[in-house]
Amino acid sequence: MSNVTLKGQPISIDGQFPAVGTPAPAFSLVGGDLSDVTLSKFSGKRKVLNIFPSVDTPTCAMSVRHFNESASQLDNTVVLCISADLPFAQARFCGAEGLSQVVNLSLMRGHQFLNDYGVAIASGPLAGLAARAVVVLDEHDKVIHAEMVGEIADEPNYDAALAALS
Repeated sequence: MSNVTLKGQPISIDGQFPAVGTPAPAFSLVGGDLSDVTLSKFSGKRKVLNIFPSVDTPTCAMSVRHFNESASQLDNTVVLCISADLPFAQARFCGAEGLSQVVNLSLMRGHQFLNDYGVAIASGPLAGLAARAVVVLDEHDKVIHAEMVGEIADEPNYDAALAALS
């Protein structure tokens, strides 16, 4: 279990956060068309898993914008934005913002992901949502970068995540 804060208040996080060098846990999340989307769908590509509570918060929205612009310009790389938001809300946000270089995935039927990736907020006002984290995978689904953001209201270290892809 990891501990992070939300505006300075301790929040417990359940599950096992993936370590660099380990294989990424398989997952099944919900795509924009309500279909089940698995990790294997992106086989052979490098993946940035941008994990956050909800696109309806300023910091989460900023991370989607940043990764849409930065990581999506890298060869053979897909950015997966993973949150508890329904696919309709994710699509509405990206449509309004003109963001087309990220893939939104919803946790609506993928609650196992929260524990498998060690991002399950277990206490506090955001209990049941995902903590803010970035996990970068190589083409073979090996973890090459993993950051659990210590303060949920803070942005991730974009430079470190992108450097793992160079």
